[in-house]
Amino acid sequence: MRLVILEDYDQASEWAAKYICNRIIQFKPSQGKYFTLGLPTGNTPLGCYKKLIEYHKNGDLSFKYVKTFNMDEYVGLPRNHPESYHSYMWNNFFKHIDIDPNNAHILDGNAPDLQAECDAFEKKIEEAGGIDLFVGGIGPDGHIAFNEPGSSLSSRTRLKTLAMDTILANAKYFDGDLSKVPTMALTVGVGTVMDAREVMILITGAHKAFALYKAIEEGVNHMWTVSAFQQHPRTIFVCDEDATLELRVKTVKYFKG
Repeated sequence: MRLVILEDYDQASEWAAKYICNRIIQFKPSQGKYFTLGLPTGNTPLGCYKKLIEYHKNGDLSFKYVKTFNMDEYVGLPRNHPESYHSYMWNNFFKHIDIDPNNAHILDGNAPDLQAECDAFEKKIEEAGGIDLFVGGIGPDGHIAFNEPGSSLSSRTRLKTLAMDTILANAKYFDGDLSKVPTMALTVGVGTVMDAREVMILITGAHKAFALYKAIEEGVNHMWTVSAFQQHPRTIFVCDEDATLELRVKTVKYFKG
């Protein structure tokens, strides 16, 4: 496990974007050899997406032979709703790069059979040869994707009821009106992300500091689902200084060294 500590959010975002960029370039994707990338939503990855768009516009990076799989999507929110993760991904990333829309996979929260939708998503990942690099963010309670505290660490893509903490945290995107916030979502499982060949988790801000502490200094615990990645052979946690506030000085010094 690696912990990369950068000074602030912008530096952490740039480091993560450069890492993704280098991974894709080194892979040398082509017509018969696609690079598969798992992607998150939320505030944390926005800086990283901006940088990736910049690299693409400068001619340094192409997504022509990249397949993406998003972590989650709300249930019952129209696809064109400004807060749906379809809208988020297209507005903040996909429409600015050269990805083939058929290669950008996002769960359909309005599918007639939600379990069949989840099973099909797992199958698509399998057919794509698995995920080369899964990028994720976490909630203040240490959840990755919508794998809320108590989720099985071997879980697969499925329907989840959202915790009250998550609903409250998401209310800011819905004019602060709790009645408008979806209470269910489709999400990849912890096991789905664990199957990726490499995992990079972005953690920034003081409000994520306790979650980072739980993720790396304490044991694996299904109440802090991000802690599962201690057991992944290739995990990188990328954080800013603010996110290290709850870590022991010794831990910070070790990883900085």
